[in-house]
Amino acid sequence: MRGSLYYIAALLAAGIVLNSCTSYKPNPTQIVLWQLGDPGALNPILAADNAAADIDNNIFQPLLNFDYKTLKLVPVLADDLPQVRVDSAGRMFITYEIRKEAKWDNGAPVTAKDAEFTLKVIKNINVNDESLRSYYDMVSDVLLYSDNPRKFTIVYNAKYIMATIATGTDTYILPEYAYDSNKYMENFTIKQMYSDTSVFRDPKMIAFAKAFNSDKYSRDPKYISGSGAYRFTSWTTGQRVVLEKKANWWGDALNTTNCFFEAYPSKLIYQTVTDMTTALVSVKAGNIDVINFIKPDEFVELPKSEKFTQNFNTYNPLRLAYTYIGLNMANPKLTDENTRKAIAYLVDVPRIIKDVFYGYGKQIIGAVSPMDTTEYNYDIKAYPFNIDTAKALLAVAGWKDSDGDGVLDKVIDGKKTDFTLEYKFNSGNEQRKRVGLMFQEAARKVGITVELKQEEANVYFGDLRTHNFEMYMGGWFFQPGPEDYKQIYYTTSALDKGSNYVNFGDAKSDALIDSMRTELDPVKEAQMLKRLQVIMHEKCGYIFLCTQEALIAISKKYSNAYPSANSPFYWEAGFKASSDK
Repeated sequence: MRGSLYYIAALLAAGIVLNSCTSYKPNPTQIVLWQLGDPGALNPILAADNAAADIDNNIFQPLLNFDYKTLKLVPVLADDLPQVRVDSAGRMFITYEIRKEAKWDNGAPVTAKDAEFTLKVIKNINVNDESLRSYYDMVSDVLLYSDNPRKFTIVYNAKYIMATIATGTDTYILPEYAYDSNKYMENFTIKQMYSDTSVFRDPKMIAFAKAFNSDKYSRDPKYISGSGAYRFTSWTTGQRVVLEKKANWWGDALNTTNCFFEAYPSKLIYQTVTDMTTALVSVKAGNIDVINFIKPDEFVELPKSEKFTQNFNTYNPLRLAYTYIGLNMANPKLTDENTRKAIAYLVDVPRIIKDVFYGYGKQIIGAVSPMDTTEYNYDIKAYPFNIDTAKALLAVAGWKDSDGDGVLDKVIDGKKTDFTLEYKFNSGNEQRKRVGLMFQEAARKVGITVELKQEEANVYFGDLRTHNFEMYMGGWFFQPGPEDYKQIYYTTSALDKGSNYVNFGDAKSDALIDSMRTELDPVKEAQMLKRLQVIMHEKCGYIFLCTQEALIAISKKYSNAYPSANSPFYWEAGFKASSDK
């Protein structure tokens, strides 16, 4: 499943366009699942959004994954957890063996060559997977074994905290025969790609990437193939994506192994409805079986509906995700640390949780789940809502109302500048709008003018990537297990296509992140992460809000339907018709 390695795509957005959701009538052998929007690409290497990740998880398989019930790491395509060895030079050797039962759609076995091919695709800099590739930049070689075509060893040239996670849970293995029928990549090696970047200018490398990046391998059922239980059969833009269960899928014989071999519905139908209220109406009407994002004000009313409670179960697990307000630290108005802290004192997080999220959330102080009791820094105290403290900090930062118009101002780069802030949020997300209105009210009391600006999702995300904002509200997903904070919080990740939208970081934080990436001792790594949380709290580029609860409804037609902290908060392929208990 795409955890925070694909955090870049997990901003919790909502749209406003209404879509048809009545073309499919659910029945117990198929499931209709609500999706907020169309997936970007049904390709696990190119996928950059949560909708695609959820669907891809049923078409493709990684070597390992986090079990939805236990959140423990379990083998999927691999027959066991990998053997990990570190040599005297500090290199890591991660050895996997693929299950002997694993087959591609053409009946051929899944082999180590397919795993090697997948890693070559990821490392090809012409492929549009910038957000993924950094987790493999230290992969220097792949060793194959002539006596065992299912065994291989991935070599990292240095210790890397995410090596097992990156190679295991986020390396969704692709069939080489299906994705490189022209054999463009066949004669290149990982070792060559690691040591000689000029290889990426080879016409064959470029030709492969051009084809792989195209829509053909992202939305055409004839060209999309994996080892998972489901085959992608149709995509009606703006309406639905349909997956059908494969006949005689090789994993059926392993259905007691872990949740990823539970695949019971004949169809998985991902129905796009871009307005959440409309989606819930469709759920109540019986046209959608599962919804995993119900607005809190509507969720609290559901128990009052006898018809709804007769037909649906509701769940609210704490999510491995968090919401925050991001401040552009490079913006001239926001470069001063005291200014950013003053803004933090104007954000009433307990009130947001109570009034916006209806109590379905838990306040946080950093980019670590409070469920992680070993790494969450409980010594940090959240900035309390305090108008007077905000005023004092703004005065220290040089803001004053020099012309008596009620708006603070300051000379910046030789020019008197009024303290106005533009707060951006994505269209249709009423929760983010309400947070903005609450902040606007508080900011006015200290002399800051706040303008709310909603943008269509593609414009909004584009502005974040290009730092075209002053402040915004966003969200990221966690995953179980260790994290690599480079993609979101490293200074170079503020460059083109990185995810450090707020321009956080300096040499000190970069050095700490670098040390964390190579520290395999969990106790030492936890100590470093707590220090990073202190730095982030003090710099205040992120105003951390809360970890929300996932508000879910699942039809009672299905058994084996349990909630999870991990997105999409259930394992839909494991649902059984209640009559099949």
